[in-house]
Amino acid sequence: MYLEPRPGTAWSSPHLRELRDAVRTLLGLDDDTAVIIRQLICGDVGFPSLETVVKVLPMDGEAHRWTFHRPTEQITENELRAALLHHRPS
Repeated sequence: MYLEPRPGTAWSSPHLRELRDAVRTLLGLDDDTAVIIRQLICGDVGFPSLETVVKVLPMDGEAHRWTFHRPTEQITENELRAALLHHRPS
């Protein structure tokens, strides 16, 4: 079944899809593992107003999360690679 976004929401950006695909490739994830990338408003003093959270949720096993203190559109694949491979889930 093909689902469309809720009314008033936009399709994900090509950059967001590229980041999600990069996470899958870098971590060698299977199709049963969810990859969620969200841009959130950060209320912490001393950090930018937007942050990006990357979550990996396997069907069996522990979930993992990485936070980037910058908007999603500013995250490069090299930056993503460095963060994920430095703190690679076991």
